[in-house]
Amino acid sequence: MQIRRLSLHQLRRFDAAELLPQPGINLLTGDNGAGKTSVLEALHLMAYGRSFRGRVRDGLIRQGQESLEIFVEWDESNAEGSEIRRRAGLRHSGQDWKGRLDGEDVAQLGNLCAALAVVTFEPGSHALVSGGGEPRRRFLDWGLFHVEPDFLSLWRRYSRALKQRNALLKQGGSPRMLDTWDHELAEAGEPLTSRRLHYLERLQGRAVELAANLAPQLDLQSMTLSPGWRRHEVSLADALLLARERDRQAGYTSVGPHRADWSVGFGSIPGRDALSRGQAKLTALTCLLAQAEDYAVERGHWPVIALDDLGSELDRNHQGRVLDRLLAGPAQIFITATETPAPLQDRTDIARFHVEHGQVTGVP
Repeated sequence: MQIRRLSLHQLRRFDAAELLPQPGINLLTGDNGAGKTSVLEALHLMAYGRSFRGRVRDGLIRQGQESLEIFVEWDESNAEGSEIRRRAGLRHSGQDWKGRLDGEDVAQLGNLCAALAVVTFEPGSHALVSGGGEPRRRFLDWGLFHVEPDFLSLWRRYSRALKQRNALLKQGGSPRMLDTWDHELAEAGEPLTSRRLHYLERLQGRAVELAANLAPQLDLQSMTLSPGWRRHEVSLADALLLARERDRQAGYTSVGPHRADWSVGFGSIPGRDALSRGQAKLTALTCLLAQAEDYAVERGHWPVIALDDLGSELDRNHQGRVLDRLLAGPAQIFITATETPAPLQDRTDIARFHVEHGQVTGVP
């Protein structure tokens, strides 16, 4: 994927701005608070339906305005290997939204997000390793959503069944009705878990190799899925039945893929609780780049890579290793920094932009 044009309207500090990025590295510099991160937020919003700094209604819309608008135009390879031009637009008020993709209205936000793939590393990314289970589940499901076309329908089927079962538990539903939704949960949850397991096994090989190159001191060795129930002992259907009375008392479903998690294993570090913040960042970045490489292999083209505030997140040595790795491939990369990162200072083959006063200006 190669973004050719990005337009922002009424997004944070921006009234209206346009960026014409180039292949390879696009470096955005400017003072703190100038709006560099907002450019990456716009890309992330188009790819995930939300900013990595929160929901649209949490300050993403410029103060005093009713909605924001984003337009992205990009090239990607089709199944025959030919380049095609794609266009997507989004207007979002924080409550309601309207999207268009390749000239057609979009009925579901997920369909818009499926079109543009962006892998983002930002100051909060360490939560992928050191935070709760929800961002790790989203990480797995985002990857599967993009590389397995039927995964979204499977995920939606499970989510609907979970919502219905939880409602019945709160209402004191009959055993017969709970049997029906237990069956539906198991029918969707077992294959969903198998997909997650196989995907994580695939990522593990890439992550171990990446870590050996980018951060050998981590000695990353494994990525292990905890499926959300004792899968090696009982089926999901049996686990739901065994937990039914406990779930009735609690009013929610306590076992299943919605409780899944995964962890990273290290050779000399006992676990994620023992990681320093810097080690957690490097581990998260390794996992994200492994996901990007897997996407490239499975889909035949690279996702866009966005690295926010790279200079403060990684030291010079690790910056250099990451950039060398990325520059070895065809990915389009967006980097924000207050100053040009040391490994890029002498490079003449990158596109440079300056962000100031709500404007993005190309630097010769």
